[in-house]
Formats: sequence, structure tokens, C-alpha cells
Amino acid sequence: MAAPKKYPDELRERAVRLYRESDPKPVIRQLARQLGVHHEALRNWIRQDEADRGHRDDRPTTSEVEELRRLRRENAELKRANEILKAASAFFASELDPTRRRS
Repeated sequence: MAAPKKYPDELRERAVRLYRESDPKPVIRQLARQLGVHHEALRNWIRQDEADRGHRDDRPTTSEVEELRRLRRENAELKRANEILKAASAFFASELDPTRRRS
């Protein structure tokens, strides 16, 4: 389970929009101080927005991150199911083995 978000989504969207629409671009530290957020949080939000808009290639987009999380969950679930099926088949194979001695 993910940790709760420190900042609401509305603040994040407003901060990124404010940075993006400003001309000249404000200093991130000053803008973060004015908005009451940590400057690295604001910097990461801006980078993620740039990736989502196709302006950056050094980090995955939000949709790619969500798909990767979904695929990892699905992969883990399939691995668990596979282990259960292996154990069940081994159990039933031993039950059906005619060479097995009965006590």
C-alpha cells in the first residue's frame, strides 16, 4: 500500500501550471517557498509534467509508470498461481503413483 500523499493533487497541478505559464521561468526554490512546498518536490513535479508532455526522454511518463506497476502486480499474481499449481500437481502425481507403498 502506498504512503499517503503529502501534498494534494490540486496544489501539485496548480504549482506546475504556474511554473509552466510563467515567463520568464521563476526560480524553483523561490516558487516552492511561496507555495509552501519543498523545492525538490516541485522540481520532480515539473520534470514529470515535462515527461508526460513528451519534452523529456530521461524518465517514464505517468501512464508508463502505472502500466509497469500493473504488469508487476499481474506478474506476481501469476507467479503465485504457478507455484500453487506446481504444488497441486506434485501432490496429485504422488497420490496416483502406482509404485508408492501404502502403509
